[in-house]
Amino acid sequence: MQRVSFFGHGGTTKALAKHVTNAIFYDDKCLKPFHDEEGYLVKPASDFNPDYSDLEIPSPGIAPSNALIKQAKNLISEYDFFANAKPLCVWISGTNGKTTTTQMMQHLLKDKGAQEGGNIGTPLGKLDADASIWILETSSFTMHYTNKARPNIYVLLPLSPDHLSWHGNMQEYVNAKLKPLSMMQEGEIAIIPHAYKDTLTNAHLITYKDEEELAAHFGIKKEKIKFKGAFLADALLAMSVDKILFDRIDYEKINAFVIDPHRQEELHDTQGRLWVNDTKATNLDATIAALKRYKDTHIHLILGGDDKGVDLSELFEFLKDMDLQIYTIGSNKEKLCALAQGYGVAFTLCKNLANAVQEIDKNLLKEQVALLSPAAASLDEFTSYAQRGDQFKEAVKAL
Repeated sequence: MQRVSFFGHGGTTKALAKHVTNAIFYDDKCLKPFHDEEGYLVKPASDFNPDYSDLEIPSPGIAPSNALIKQAKNLISEYDFFANAKPLCVWISGTNGKTTTTQMMQHLLKDKGAQEGGNIGTPLGKLDADASIWILETSSFTMHYTNKARPNIYVLLPLSPDHLSWHGNMQEYVNAKLKPLSMMQEGEIAIIPHAYKDTLTNAHLITYKDEEELAAHFGIKKEKIKFKGAFLADALLAMSVDKILFDRIDYEKINAFVIDPHRQEELHDTQGRLWVNDTKATNLDATIAALKRYKDTHIHLILGGDDKGVDLSELFEFLKDMDLQIYTIGSNKEKLCALAQGYGVAFTLCKNLANAVQEIDKNLLKEQVALLSPAAASLDEFTSYAQRGDQFKEAVKAL
């Protein structure tokens, strides 16, 4: 009987455990062995012995530097586990917009029996193997560990620095995102940014420089789509896959899609002033996209959190030419203030998010916009980006 070791006792590995008969979990947070609610044995990571394991499957977030990964001799990913048993697969990846693109694609293809999952919330172990299509939001973490599974259609959104502390550097991050192309076969299709047009692959490559080019390639009239800014690209990519698979373009259906909270979510206070909750902007590119949307007015921008080791100078090169003031929060707020001073950007050092809202309240005029778009992760001060966004909305509501 094959002895399976799961690294990390989380949603991904617990879902996979239902598909094997002899599994043990090893977790860095476990101090002594115990049996979980399903009866599975969970051990401290230090108990792992590769000589007593035939297969190792990690939770995607476990970094390559982890001792468990370094000891593993038979490492595969969650995706590799289902490589021979899955239906037609569409993978969606990129730095920003992959969740919305995945959701939009599921919205368009649900009538064709599609199911969404992967990084979006439903692990592969809980998806229906008899579904006609799996639409999978796919992280760079997962692709780093995947060496067998491949998509039938791969959709890649633009890339910008993210998760550099996990991958080590930008090139390794890009390599992980492009890795599926090396495994794809003739007859399969990849839609990728033009910057990566020279990547070697057997798949049919469709490259795009911008939304205009993407719409033209698939015969989509972008003026008929209600979404603007970053959401327009998400919609076009979702519609492109619908066009490839079923030769249809449904403007009414895509326009009926409702975007999740926390991404450029607009709200107004009792004075009618505009506040925007873009807490899901956890990297530079997402924040720059939000700033472009509101570039025609003065912006009061809340920045800060865990920047994951990214060089922030690119962001400040963009900020220095904009009509705005920044309000810094989070673990990197002093660094942000130093950069703002160096680039001549107006700034206010804030104690926390609630204090930033109070400071903006003193200055915000009705024709201006207050924007929470942190360009950083939230776990330095919050349990999630959603909690950060909810606290922002509560603070605005209390004004």
